[in-house]
Amino acid sequence: MVHIKRIYSEPDPQDGIRILVDRIWPRGCTKERARLNDWQKELAPSTALRTWFGHDPRKWKEFRSRYLAELAQPAQRRAIEELVALARSQTLTLLFGSSDVKHNQAVVLKELIDRAERE
Repeated sequence: MVHIKRIYSEPDPQDGIRILVDRIWPRGCTKERARLNDWQKELAPSTALRTWFGHDPRKWKEFRSRYLAELAQPAQRRAIEELVALARSQTLTLLFGSSDVKHNQAVVLKELIDRAERE
């Protein structure tokens, strides 16, 4: 099972394995408070894509398409396959720093992992 959650939200035992999927560390969040199990920078959007998107919901559809293309690269595919395997046996929470809970990379990753789990 996969959940997504802002890293600024209080950690919960129900989160299971907590993985940050941002390329840069979220401002104002300490590592102690985050209680991460892993930080998967390689699954975050590229700096160029993140900068272009700028968390503008009007660019969401194009961002999603470009991000999925980035995730189709071999190294990212392997990392996603590992997350799919984890999600099949444990609760997995993908953490992100954005204040927009509907338009961020964790939403796209969750969809991808959920789809792979069903296959």
